[in-house]
Amino acid sequence: MTDPTPAQPTPESAVQSSSPAEGSKPSGSASGDSSYVPPTPLRCFTGSAIAGGFAYVLYLLTQSIITSFAAKPLSSTNMLAARIGAAVRTLVVGISTLGTGIFAIAAVGLLALGIQLVFKQLRRTDAG
Repeated sequence: MTDPTPAQPTPESAVQSSSPAEGSKPSGSASGDSSYVPPTPLRCFTGSAIAGGFAYVLYLLTQSIITSFAAKPLSSTNMLAARIGAAVRTLVVGISTLGTGIFAIAAVGLLALGIQLVFKQLRRTDAG
């Protein structure tokens, strides 16, 4: 049997608002814990290398798919089947290219962030 009365919110479960003066950590963490670790140049360069490796592997996969599709042309007398086949091939190549582009952009962004952090650290040591 269930209790038909709704549960009353307790003060602990109330939504807490955060003020901007609490610190410089981003407010995007869903759990609200203090496990935020600021980015370091080493972590950025490592992430950039990993994302670049994924982008390169996906690039090779995309080239393989394109070569495979070019070597086996669609052979159908039915116009609808030919159009559906061309659409499916276009979607497969497009999704593979999109994955390649996303990882390549992430690699470039992480590399740029790493360089920015290095310059920020150099500027901090020169000023201090």
